[in-house]
Parts: sequence; C-alpha cells; structure tokens
Amino acid sequence: MKVAEFLKRITEASGVSGAEGEVGTIVAETFRTLADEVRSDVMGNVIALKRGEGLPSGEHPRVMLAGHMDEIGLMVTKVEDGFLRFTTVGGFDVRTLLGQEVLVHGRRPLRGVIGCRPPHVLTPAENERVVPLQELFIDVGYEEEPLRELVRVGDFVTVRREQIELAGGRLAAKALDDRAAVAAIGFCLDLLKKRRHQWDVCAVATVQEEVGLRGAITSAFGVAPHLGIAIDVTFGSQYGVPEYETVEMGGGPPIGLGPNFHPKVHERLVETAKALEIPYQIDPIPGRSGTDAWAIQVTREGIPTALLSIPLRYMHTPVETVDVRDIERTGHLMAEFICGLDETFASELGVQVRRLNGQGGPTCC
Repeated sequence: MKVAEFLKRITEASGVSGAEGEVGTIVAETFRTLADEVRSDVMGNVIALKRGEGLPSGEHPRVMLAGHMDEIGLMVTKVEDGFLRFTTVGGFDVRTLLGQEVLVHGRRPLRGVIGCRPPHVLTPAENERVVPLQELFIDVGYEEEPLRELVRVGDFVTVRREQIELAGGRLAAKALDDRAAVAAIGFCLDLLKKRRHQWDVCAVATVQEEVGLRGAITSAFGVAPHLGIAIDVTFGSQYGVPEYETVEMGGGPPIGLGPNFHPKVHERLVETAKALEIPYQIDPIPGRSGTDAWAIQVTREGIPTALLSIPLRYMHTPVETVDVRDIERTGHLMAEFICGLDETFASELGVQVRRLNGQGGPTCC
C-alpha cells in the first residue's frame, strides 16, 4: 500500500462530522483489498475484519484499531442577498478561513470562496482584529433566487484543498486529522496480509470524533474488543510552540502514557518498538486524552486501551502537515504488536474472551 497515494484520495474527499459518506466509500473500497470482511454500521463507521488463526483453545480474541475519518467543516446557516452565512462543525480556527476556496454540498456541489468586507472600508479598530465568523460569508457567484434553489440551511461545506508534497517526505493537506491514522491502519492491514497472527483484527474508521467521539463509542460497543488501540494526531514540532508541548516530526509514533491507557499494553508497545528498532516517543497524558481511546477504554465493562499518535503541524487548518515516515512506522508498530498477541498476553490483561457471533457473543462483521 502506498501511503501518499491513499492519503491523497481520502484527504481530498469530503467527510464533515455527520456526513462521512464520500470518504467512507473510499476507505471501505481500500479496506476490502486488505481484510476478509468489511461493513458499515448504522452510524457510518467502516469496520474491517482481518481474521487471525485463533488461540490453541479455539477462541478468537479481538484487537480493535480505531482512527477517525471525519473532518471539521462548515454548515450553512442562512441564504442572504446571494451570499451564504455559515457556522463551524468542530473546532475550526476562524483565522484560517478568510480567502479559502470551498465546496458547498447543496443540491449539487458548488465551488465558492470565503470573503468579507475589504480592509479599505473598515475602521482602524476593525483592521486590527481577526475577522469574526459572523462577518464572513461564502460567495458561489449566484444571485439570490437561483442560489435558494441550490442551497438549503443545514447544507455542509468543506474547504477545497489538494494534497501538497513538501520536501523531506512530508505532506500538507486538509483532514490529515485524522485520516493520517486511517492510512496507518491501512498500512498495518497490508503488512498483516503477509504475516501470521492469532488474534482477530477489527480495523475501524470511526465517524463524528470531532463532535464527541460518537463513532468510537458505538463501534467499540458493537465490536466488543478485548484490546483497543486508538490512533490520532498530536502536536508536531513547529515554529513558535514550546518544545515541551510538541513531539518531534519524523521521530516515530508517540505512545500514550497515563490513566487513559492500560500500562501492560503501553509496556508491550514500547518493548515491540525497541526490539524492532522502530523510532518512538513517549506522550505523557495525565487525564482523558480527548481521542477515541477515551471512548474505547470505558466501553462495556472496560477495555484495555492504548493510544498511538502521529506528529502533525498546523492542526485544524487546511494545511495540516505530516511526515509519511511517522505514518508508516505507526502501521509497522501495530502490525508487529498484533503478531505478538497470544493467549498469555490475554491472561496478563485479565480479559475474558467472548466467543464469536453464533457462539454467544459479538463479532466485528
């Protein structure tokens, strides 16, 4: 699997929280070439099953890999004098919106631009501030009447951005939070096609993480894994941000450490990375992580959970930037970790292996 090519397809697709259908279709299509079964649940989560050989006892414990495929975006709130007023879906940085090209998902897709009053007509005080959201508007070029036929209040809007290849193996695009993780999961599944492993792997591209971890909550309950690994992005080193608040770009995946994560799973991930000389970093998180890992950990009676992160610059902007090596190393670490899962580790975690569907328990697909 070529990570950059897959990332280009999924980052240039649209998938605002609550409307992930377009990107979900691409993810499902790719996962079908890498896994044994693929389905989508009622929330829109894409769930792929890669079967393991099973334990000597005949049981099939499940490890869940979760990365969210939704993106932050915009929503139309008013059609006014031939222009569109809008609000944000998820935590968009308003400073980055002015002058962006967008795609309005109306009765048919409409290309537009985000504008505001020019600086020449502003007061000195207005010129010194960030333009507030309520003063921005989308212009698609239509007059009032035809615009109302094509766009309704509640229609989603996404920033239109092509992936950019930078020097040193880095890429910039929109929605790398968290489609970089979906690519890492795909890379892991591709490696597992050539490897033997006992545990079943349930790979999930989750929905609605940006508005409340909803896809992870529902999919984790349905899959009922015995172990969960969430993959998300974290703050990569960049100009103007203190070193202690970031991780190194190209330094390999940070492994979460804190109460949201099971210590034995953390230790095994670190041991695996060391044994294979995969670069990694430690990411201390003293409370809830705010990622899908939080939702997975507290599902049902509780699930041993870990978090792997991908360093990313310029989070929640249209030019999020990653190092492709970090994505590949994250996928490699997960694949090697999964190949080492056995009956002994299940016992160490203290999990009770639920049987597969048809034998009294849930299953991935």
